[in-house]
Amino acid sequence: MRIAQLANFVGAASGGMKTALAELGRGYVDAGVDRMLVIPGPVDSAETTDHGEVVQIRAPRVGGGYRLIVEPWRIVDTLERFAPTSIEWNDKLTLLPVAWWARRAGVRSICLSHERLTDMFAMRSGKPTTSKVSIGVVNRLVVRSFDTLVVTSRYAQREFQHLADAAGCPVERVPLGVDLDAFRPHAGEAVSDGTLRLTHVGRLSREKSPHLAVATAVELHRRGVPVQMDVYGEGPHLDELEDIARGAPVTFHGFVDGREELSRRIAAADIALSVCPGETFGLAVLESLASGTPVVTASRGGARELVDGRCGAWGQPDPVSLADAVLELAARPAAERRTAARLRAEQFPWSRTVESMLAIHAGDGVAAATA
Repeated sequence: MRIAQLANFVGAASGGMKTALAELGRGYVDAGVDRMLVIPGPVDSAETTDHGEVVQIRAPRVGGGYRLIVEPWRIVDTLERFAPTSIEWNDKLTLLPVAWWARRAGVRSICLSHERLTDMFAMRSGKPTTSKVSIGVVNRLVVRSFDTLVVTSRYAQREFQHLADAAGCPVERVPLGVDLDAFRPHAGEAVSDGTLRLTHVGRLSREKSPHLAVATAVELHRRGVPVQMDVYGEGPHLDELEDIARGAPVTFHGFVDGREELSRRIAAADIALSVCPGETFGLAVLESLASGTPVVTASRGGARELVDGRCGAWGQPDPVSLADAVLELAARPAAERRTAARLRAEQFPWSRTVESMLAIHAGDGVAAATA
C-alpha cells in the first residue's frame, strides 16, 4: 500500500491537524505502508524521514500563520512520481482538482474532514449565521469528488450524511486518538488548598471559543468561588481575552513546548474547560482526560461525545450554564473523577484510529478493522 497524505492550509495555528497527521503517518509506516506527506511551505523541498517522504510545495501565506497551496497541478506532478494507491486529504476546498485527477487515474481518494464548515465560518467571523446555501453547494461538491468521506464524530457526520447518501459517497466515522504515554496523570501535581483550579488549552482564536472558557471562569469569580484559571496557547485574540478576564484570577501562559510539560500543567488543574460548541472532535479534551483531569464542555459539538457522566460535565454554551457544570463536577470526589477521566481516554488509542484508516485505504471500511 502506498498512501499520500495531502495537508493544505497548514501553519502554526493548526496544532490538532499536525498532531493527527503525525500520528497517522507514524502508524502507517509502522504498518509497512509507503507513506508520503505533501505540505505547503516557503520553498520547494523534499526529504526522507523515519515516517516517509515529506514533500514541501512553495505556497504563499494567507494570514493567521497559515500557508495555502494555490497551484494544485504541482501536487499532481508529485503524486504521479510517487504513484500512490490511495490519497488522504484534510482540505475539502482548495485541492479538489487533485481529487478529480485521482478519480481519472483510478487512485482511491479519502477526505478526512476536520471541521463543520457552517460552524467554522460562523465562529471565525463572529457572526451567528453564515451562507448555508453556499456551504451546502460546497458540501455537495465534496461528496461527489471523493470516494470516501471520513468524519471524527456523530456531530460532524450530521452535516454530510444526507448529501453523501444522495451522492453514493460512503461516510465513515473514525474518532481520533491520544498519546497515552505522553499525556498521563502526574502524581503530586494537583494542589488541594481550597482553590478551584481550572485550565484551558488551545489556540486563542474565535473558532476554538476561548472567550467562552475565560468568561466561565469570570462568572465563577463573580459568584465568589475561589478560583484560578490557567490558559495555555497563543492566538490573535489574546487582547480580547485579557479584557474579558480583567480583575479575575486568570493567567495567560502562552505556548507550552513539549507534551510532557503540557500534561504536567493540565494534571495540576482540577477541571479542564474545553467548551467550543462547534468542535468536531476535541483532541484537547482527550489530552486532558488522559492527564487525569476531568473536562467541562458544551452540550453540543463533537467534544461532548468524548465526555461522559463519570469523567466530566456539560452545559449550554454560555458562561452561566458552564459555571453550573463546573460546580457540579467539582462536587464529586476528586479521586473518582480523575480515575474516570483516565479510563475514558484509554478508549481512544491512536492505534485504533490507524487500524480504521488503513482499512478504509484498503477499501474495506471501518467494519473490517473492528470485526
